[in-house]
Parts: sequence; structure tokens; C-alpha cells
Amino acid sequence: MTRGKQKIEAQRKNAEKNQKSKGSQLEARAVGLTVTCSICKVQLANKNQLPDHYSSKHPKEKCPAVSG
Repeated sequence: MTRGKQKIEAQRKNAEKNQKSKGSQLEARAVGLTVTCSICKVQLANKNQLPDHYSSKHPKEKCPAVSG
């Protein structure tokens, strides 16, 4: 068991280590969202969702060609 200064230093090191390792889920999500609807500007996770999005949200519009 550590005492005094060693204990305080160990707690400080652990706090710094844990603080740096955590990342934002919103940042990770923004990186993953690559396809954007040209009408409502919503971001979609992949190209396969684009036709479904157009059929449900913009039924009168024609879905653009999915390239790639």
C-alpha cells in the first residue's frame, strides 16, 4: 500500500490517464457520416441508406445515382 505523497501522485497519474483516453462519441459519429442528402442536408451513415431516405422523406423527388 502506498502512503502520503506516493498515493497522491498515483491518483493524479490515473486521473490524467483516464481523462486522455476518453473521446467524444459525437466526434466519432461525425467522422463516420459521409453521405449527405442534397435536399434536407441530413447526414447518412452509408450509401445504402440514401434510396430509403429519399423514398420515405422525399417521395416526389428522384433519388440521385449512388456512385461507388
